[in-house]
Amino acid sequence: MNEETTQKLGIVVSGSLTQGVEVRLDGSASVEDMAVGRYVTIEGQKRRFFGMITDVSLGFTDQRLSLTPPDTSDPLMAEVLAGTSIYGTLHVLPMLTIGTDASLEGPQPVKTVPSHYSTVNAASQQDVELVFGEEDERKFYIGTPLDMETKICLNLEELVKRSNGIFGKSGTGKTFLTRLLLIGMLQKSTAVNLVFDMHNEYGWEGTSEGHRKVKALKQLFPSSVAVFTLDEESSRRRKVQTDFVVRIGYDEIEPEDIALLRQTLNLTEASVQAVYQLARAFGNKKWIEKTLELEDGEETAELLNRLNIHEATFGNLRRGLETIRRLPFLVPKSPDNTVSRILEYLDRGINVVLEFGRYTDVTAYILVANLLTRRIYARYRDRTEQAMGEDTPTPHPLVITIEEAHKFLNPEVSSQTIFGTIAREMRKYNVTLLVIDQRPGGIDTEVMSQLGTKLTCLLDSEKDIDSVLAGVSGKNELKSVLAKLESKQQALIFGHAVPMPIVVRTREYGSAESYKSFGLVSQADVKKKAEKDIEELWGQ
Repeated sequence: MNEETTQKLGIVVSGSLTQGVEVRLDGSASVEDMAVGRYVTIEGQKRRFFGMITDVSLGFTDQRLSLTPPDTSDPLMAEVLAGTSIYGTLHVLPMLTIGTDASLEGPQPVKTVPSHYSTVNAASQQDVELVFGEEDERKFYIGTPLDMETKICLNLEELVKRSNGIFGKSGTGKTFLTRLLLIGMLQKSTAVNLVFDMHNEYGWEGTSEGHRKVKALKQLFPSSVAVFTLDEESSRRRKVQTDFVVRIGYDEIEPEDIALLRQTLNLTEASVQAVYQLARAFGNKKWIEKTLELEDGEETAELLNRLNIHEATFGNLRRGLETIRRLPFLVPKSPDNTVSRILEYLDRGINVVLEFGRYTDVTAYILVANLLTRRIYARYRDRTEQAMGEDTPTPHPLVITIEEAHKFLNPEVSSQTIFGTIAREMRKYNVTLLVIDQRPGGIDTEVMSQLGTKLTCLLDSEKDIDSVLAGVSGKNELKSVLAKLESKQQALIFGHAVPMPIVVRTREYGSAESYKSFGLVSQADVKKKAEKDIEELWGQ
């Protein structure tokens, strides 16, 4: 479409505020050019409306035309019918008012509908820029509309005020979308990030769908990113430049850390309660070692009897603890304090990516992410409360990124986990979450309702789609939009970081050009420029 001219699509013939409006397609506009997710403007008598096409259908004026279709092989006959008896219909969901009323200051939420026969036009590049704004110190370019090259920007200041979610089935581009968001927060300095990198995709380098290597955060921003690793050997083989090797001591593991592992370790409720009893008996620093040292015999039986722990319950707990003990990064006592080291980097504005190497088992991931997050959150809470009491600046906002989020936030455990607490508190202590999941239907509905902005790639499960769109205005219309997304590089974005729901083709990532678009210059380019400068200097 030519951005200098406005293409008329049709006129409004019916509709409502809650359900959207029906648009009779103009004879000059081809129904095959209309696509779900495309943006239109509606010229009302007093206001201009900005909306999204959510459905396309065919209609006719005479029922007999569907029973006895006419011969349309004659071009003249086809043209006559298209202008009189058969037509296309668009279902449009108006979302914003964007002009003509002098009292309006910028795009406003829609509170009425356009009048009958209002003209509907394809949205121009200027219209889209008016709604979504241009990239600046707060806004970050995330992608383009489906039929335009206009940049769609997220308001990152609004984004980090709440926890957010990235969803989509496997292979739809969640990882690339996450990298873009992390880069945006890093470049705009809206928050510092702690990323629990389960599959080693965000630190040094990642892979594309075609198994091509792409640069990750550390390569792109070496002075602003630190890579921590649980698996030094794996990092060395992959030639990853790491900043710290994480070791966790048994004395750091508290009963609350084991309680979250109940499902993955197949612990019974009685076994979880036994953890707290043993911790009280042996002390929080020694309870794991002491429990694992217990041998079958009268002394152990007497202890269990005194603590009112059944033998079968103890056996179930013991098997779970043995599973944990086999994790190589666990040691009797850590040589360094990982939490303090992470905070040192975060306080300097350096983002931390914790790679798990070969330890992609969900038990290791949940244990480490929960253990570190609880302690880091406690430090942020203390600092924030102290800053409020002393009227000094609060800590810089922290975003904690977790994958496989349903393992931490499912209905059975979300109320007991630190992640559920953070999601519900929004940014009370300047800590929020970025949750990544291919099964959003497994996340507690209360947590989902607290997510401020959702970036959703293609989902094929009805339960997952309903979970993502729960409580959203225009849910049914957006549901049809979400179902029509392509399998890669497209996402529906809605929530606090955008003025209205938007379908985008996510910006390209992984090529030399894409790296330059972040304002980055390769070493080769630096060398070429230096050589050119030398030539010009000597040429004078």
